[in-house]
Amino acid sequence: MTHAAEPDAERVLPERLVALLTGHLDVGMAPEQLTATMTFESLGMDSLSLMELVVAAEQEFGIVLAEGELDLFPASTLGDAARAFEHAA
Repeated sequence: MTHAAEPDAERVLPERLVALLTGHLDVGMAPEQLTATMTFESLGMDSLSLMELVVAAEQEFGIVLAEGELDLFPASTLGDAARAFEHAA
């Protein structure tokens, strides 16, 4: 019996986060190229871009993040953001 390979959990990102990155923020990469281990800096995002991501995520996910609740930096990974948004929801 053969099983389809399961995606590596460390590399899989929530579809809504990928949609924000490729749609609203247009990081210039195809969704399938984004992995949880990539940093925002590697995507050319700075602290202003991260604030735009937080605002877009609040609107998309229907959450309100208190100041300091979501500490994302250009060196943070996409996986860090996915976990932070998941815990805030």
